[in-house]
Amino acid sequence: MSLLAYASAMLRRSAALRFPYQCKNCVNTIKSASYSSVTTRTVHDVNTNVLKDVILFKYENPKFYTYMNIFAVVQYMFWTYLGIFAFSSLKDAPVDRSKIDESTPWFRKINLGENKYRNTLGILAVVVGSLAMIWMYTLRSVRFLILNKGGRNVTFVTYTPFGKNRLMTVPVENVCCKESRNIARVQLPLKVKNTMMHFMLDMRGEFKNPILFDCTAGLSRKL
Repeated sequence: MSLLAYASAMLRRSAALRFPYQCKNCVNTIKSASYSSVTTRTVHDVNTNVLKDVILFKYENPKFYTYMNIFAVVQYMFWTYLGIFAFSSLKDAPVDRSKIDESTPWFRKINLGENKYRNTLGILAVVVGSLAMIWMYTLRSVRFLILNKGGRNVTFVTYTPFGKNRLMTVPVENVCCKESRNIARVQLPLKVKNTMMHFMLDMRGEFKNPILFDCTAGLSRKL
């Protein structure tokens, strides 16, 4: 045994002889200590039969949707011009199949002036332009999600292109959450039975009652 190890052992023995009762009390205290378990509240413990309307989710950002729809109106002017151009200016120019080979680009293999292509381009530009797409996105962006009194229905309060709110009340069992609230990063999609597209909850918003949301609108259901 080295001198350093021997000195360390002697110091430990001296401390034990000097404080025998204190050390004994410490051991007894540790042995008699008890640890109480903490009960975690789960969705099964939540009473969804609420006595009044409860806000589950809130996202207040009206300026963003106002600016986005102003931009959509400006862009729609361009798409309208493109649609008019497709209807009026695309000429029927049949493709010479004898000059087509494997190296020919795809756009040279089709006749854009043919009725089916010209009409399709014109309709898509006018009807499904940026205005329609952005308006659909706005109408599916949730401003408030409210659990109604009794807990059987939820109300979607969404933004609209002209600044007002749009309300839709549906039964809770007709709502399916497509992703867990804890793993969603940008948006949380909610599917409502018999409706097109998904309602979107922006994750920059606030879940006012997260556990109540998880056991009502936040459940994954088969619709």
